[in-house]
Amino acid sequence: MQNSLYHNSITQKLLLLLFSLCLVDMAVAASKGSIARSQFTTAIEDREPVDKVAVITNDITTVYYFADVRHMEGGVVTHNWIYNGQLISKKSFTVKGPRWRVYSQKELDPSMTGKWTVIVRDGQGWPLTAAVFYYVDSTSGEKNIILPLME
Repeated sequence: MQNSLYHNSITQKLLLLLFSLCLVDMAVAASKGSIARSQFTTAIEDREPVDKVAVITNDITTVYYFADVRHMEGGVVTHNWIYNGQLISKKSFTVKGPRWRVYSQKELDPSMTGKWTVIVRDGQGWPLTAAVFYYVDSTSGEKNIILPLME
């Protein structure tokens, strides 16, 4: 009988803890805003990406990362550029309106082929979104995969 009461007490405490964590998670999600759109692109025109990069060859040496930030006025977002798992650079932005479009640019070294990632983080360091593209050797036979934007 005592063993059963002990397990019920532990179960109740775990359920209460899980419920509390869910409430905290929902409150944090509601308060921190979001990234409505984000992507790699070969250029920015009028504060908007012109295309969407998935794979580019190393004869292209400039790439941009665009993010459309929503409901984070007064906050900070940071683009963390990661190459094959290692943080290479960071670019932070102060969000000055309910919709704030930002982008960062990276000059790519043609020898740094592989997986490139940008993780967008809020001012507390929490990840908001991430995207990946692959930078490949132009002599490998692989082709650019650059998608047009749908109007």
